[in-house]
Amino acid sequence: MSESYSSIAFTRHVRDAQERYGSRAAVERLGTDAPGLPGGAEPRDPLTDFEAEFIGLRDGFYLASTSDTGWPYVQFRGGPPGFVKVLDEHTFGWADFRGNRQYISAGNIAGDDRVSVFFMDYPRQLRLKVFGRASVVDVREDPSVAPTLTVAGYRAKVERAVIVTVVAFDWNCQQHITPRYSAEELREVLAPMQEELERLRSQVRGGAAA
Repeated sequence: MSESYSSIAFTRHVRDAQERYGSRAAVERLGTDAPGLPGGAEPRDPLTDFEAEFIGLRDGFYLASTSDTGWPYVQFRGGPPGFVKVLDEHTFGWADFRGNRQYISAGNIAGDDRVSVFFMDYPRQLRLKVFGRASVVDVREDPSVAPTLTVAGYRAKVERAVIVTVVAFDWNCQQHITPRYSAEELREVLAPMQEELERLRSQVRGGAAA
């Protein structure tokens, strides 16, 4: 965990909970208990090549925003692998395809640009958590942004682009992440078994013919 992430996540109430449930000393030993940057400056953790590759392979993520009423809202965003694009070490974005037309996340971001994003790799039980500031760009107002984020061959109408400036990120513990597989991932997992099954069938057919 970076100091930037802990300076945002470990609020006074979080620290109180750590103390109450006995993890405060362990957190302090990890050296990730930063109180924040001098002068209240906001951090900007740079993404490494590993995070960039991880994000670029995902076919979905969870996006959390906060409404004017203070209630959090979590939305799943999906698309073909690679639809989230890392633009530089501090920025990633995606083309916002037409959905149910409620525009809750878009409206929340207009009022408060702070977001939290969870990228999940269920087969490998990996989770990347990101704090960032998001902006929504209407492609009718700025057509130049759409080609940067459009996924070739994916038939969906691009209405907006969402750009996230990374403030901090953290890789989470693998414990309790249940492995799940997409249809494509499942085909890859089962391929060796199917090949072996076909080999055995061929042997049986050959033996029967003899």
